[in-house]
Amino acid sequence: MIHCDRRQLLCAGVAASLAGFDGTVARSKAHYPERPIRVIVPSGAGGVGDAAMRVLAPSMEQKLGQRLVIESKPGAAGNIGTLDVVRAAPDGYTILVAATHNFVINQFLMKMSFEPLAALTPVAKIAEIPLVLCSNPLVPARDLAEFIAYAHAQRGGLNYGSPGKGTVNHLLIENLKATTGIEITHVPYRGSPPATMAVLANDIQLFAVGLAAVAGHLREGKLTAIAVTANERLPMLPDVPTVMEAGFPSLAISNWWGMAVPKGTPDLIISLLSRAVSEALIDSTVIEHFAALGMRVPTQSRDQFVNSLSSEADLWSGIIQRGKITIE
Repeated sequence: MIHCDRRQLLCAGVAASLAGFDGTVARSKAHYPERPIRVIVPSGAGGVGDAAMRVLAPSMEQKLGQRLVIESKPGAAGNIGTLDVVRAAPDGYTILVAATHNFVINQFLMKMSFEPLAALTPVAKIAEIPLVLCSNPLVPARDLAEFIAYAHAQRGGLNYGSPGKGTVNHLLIENLKATTGIEITHVPYRGSPPATMAVLANDIQLFAVGLAAVAGHLREGKLTAIAVTANERLPMLPDVPTVMEAGFPSLAISNWWGMAVPKGTPDLIISLLSRAVSEALIDSTVIEHFAALGMRVPTQSRDQFVNSLSSEADLWSGIIQRGKITIE
């Protein structure tokens, strides 16, 4: 449940961001959008980004007057789907909804044919997702300290999964390895759903993932939540300690998802899309669904989101350099 003061903060922030939204932009709605809009999510269907966008879509569609056609295009750490948007016409009919790594991490780990922040124009941050550290119930650990002790005892005999190399999910556990000295082998998957199946089968013993992808399995006791990467406990997991409580403040990092369009998209269209997102994020139904899925509603305006990307890049490049992490 989101407290009243947080709701008031969100509403005030949106009102401020819309103050400069003049009649010119409103009139542009008569011309855009005139047909359905493709939303490319560069990860597997059923994953966290897909879930967040499907919560937002009904409210955004009502405001835009057109359908949002959500397409999952996983592969190459999200670069395949992202490149599809980069190459699209800058007319507002192809939108990217992607995670932290697609905006500010991949460029430090691999050779890319484009620079995300040069080839794309950010529209809005749409969700913040603290990660849940999950294990299979066969693993004899019920909290993070017990898992670390178990991993040390196994001496490299454990695996952890991620939705792909270079994702926040991947780098978070690499940071855990560097912090604690545990040996655990990375097994990358094409998105959260197959990684979830792997931890259910005990093929991997640790998986950091957004609550939306594993909530049902946690309720049914098929997975164990040992910690959440947040400063506060999640309302849906009140008995699961945070990494702060476990003594690892450097792990208190949320994944986030943002919306972007190809560079060159007209400002009027970007303003319309930004407004549709901002208004959707104060919709009570959206807020309730986000809370149920373990997602947090961002409080950043569009300008704040854009300005934060350089510091985000510094954060992740530092983790990559300290951990000497590479992707072949």
